[in-house]
Amino acid sequence: MAFLDENYLLEGETAKKLYKEIENLPILDAHNHGDVPEILENEGWDDIWEVEAETDHYVWEMMRKRGVPEEKITGDASNKEKWFALAEIFPEIAGNPTYEWIHLDLKRRFGIEEPISEHTAEMIWQKTKNMLAEDEMSPQNLLKEMNVEIMCTTDEPYSLLENHKKAKEEVEGVKILPTWRPDKIMNIEHENWSQYVEKLGEAYEEDVNDLDGLLTALKKSHDYFEEMGCVASDHGIVEPISYKVEKPDAAEIYEKAVNGKELTETEIRDFKAFTLVEFGKLNKESGWVTQLHIGAVRDYRDNLYENLGPDTGGDISNNDIELVDNLRYFVNKFDSELDIVLYTMEPTHWFTASTISRAFPNVSLGAPWWLTDSPFGMERQLQQVTTVDLFYNLAGMVTDSRKLMSYSSRSEMFRRTLANVVGRQVDRGRMPYSVAADLVAQVSYYGPKKLFFENVK
Repeated sequence: MAFLDENYLLEGETAKKLYKEIENLPILDAHNHGDVPEILENEGWDDIWEVEAETDHYVWEMMRKRGVPEEKITGDASNKEKWFALAEIFPEIAGNPTYEWIHLDLKRRFGIEEPISEHTAEMIWQKTKNMLAEDEMSPQNLLKEMNVEIMCTTDEPYSLLENHKKAKEEVEGVKILPTWRPDKIMNIEHENWSQYVEKLGEAYEEDVNDLDGLLTALKKSHDYFEEMGCVASDHGIVEPISYKVEKPDAAEIYEKAVNGKELTETEIRDFKAFTLVEFGKLNKESGWVTQLHIGAVRDYRDNLYENLGPDTGGDISNNDIELVDNLRYFVNKFDSELDIVLYTMEPTHWFTASTISRAFPNVSLGAPWWLTDSPFGMERQLQQVTTVDLFYNLAGMVTDSRKLMSYSSRSEMFRRTLANVVGRQVDRGRMPYSVAADLVAQVSYYGPKKLFFENVK
């Protein structure tokens, strides 16, 4: 098998046939970090560094690991210098999915077959620069070419979604929906929490000096997002916490925090548990999906956070968290009443998450997330969780990407891996081909369409 040839990741004839069944299905992306102003402006990019690396901390981490100075990653070096620094070390990151994603982008969007290296850096720079100047390479045209049907961005609850309003009117061929991301409201222990709450109050003209004011502002925000087409909330949580907390107790904790008083660990946990349930109640009323992204410890590397800020490549995973007791109240409170998707970064959590999903028909498992978003991670997860839960109840692939061009390459990697895993089961006599063909189509498109977007017009 040649590098990224037509049989990439497909080990048998059955896998190849199954991939053909799903290769051209539209892309539904229920969770990404898309740049809506970039799509609206539709001016595209000047060079390949902007396309592939300017906003991608996956790339930054690989460059740092190979000794590239920060000046040529996030510093003041020119984009061409940064690209050449990346190209020089690129052969050394083979085996990491970043190596394949970027090569897939070059092959599918630019027709470039040559592997990235210091020897091809100039050719790739010039060829892509020339092509990026063409209208076909504008963000809106690329979304159409990649067959993106619906994409859901990640948005703060205080956002008034002005760019989404414009996108509804100006962007054709793809639906761009907001996603309600209120998890920072839960983080009452963070130093910037009070400023964040104040932003929410200002946006929706609500006094948030007491808990009732906060809950009213959240309801206004939730209603507004619903008007704008939102179908899901998203919550980044290191460790889920859920148990019954009475509203008067939560109100006392909130009052202490608003007045700058120090909270106990118990009070912090109580407030997180209370707000998670409140979010669930709002989602239940609106029929939204609740997405829980579990296990990411953000900004772990102090030097990066202090000098470059959040989301710059200093995040890690944590397997030392508790799922069973911490999710029990939440999933039972909303049993059969709220669609819940669990994304767990740690492979050690997959099996427990799959048993929870198996026990609750309204709970689904999300795609392998973040550090497990690779052929290796996808294959392991698909093999493991579907022996307990069902392929048909998986929530499908999400890109979680900050790069528009990678929506296609990440989706392709997932679909090829899915076809390979299922094809192997057909070859071993575990299911007939006709059933397998329906199954891969369900996971790739029809299942997520029903779960997230059934009511999207």
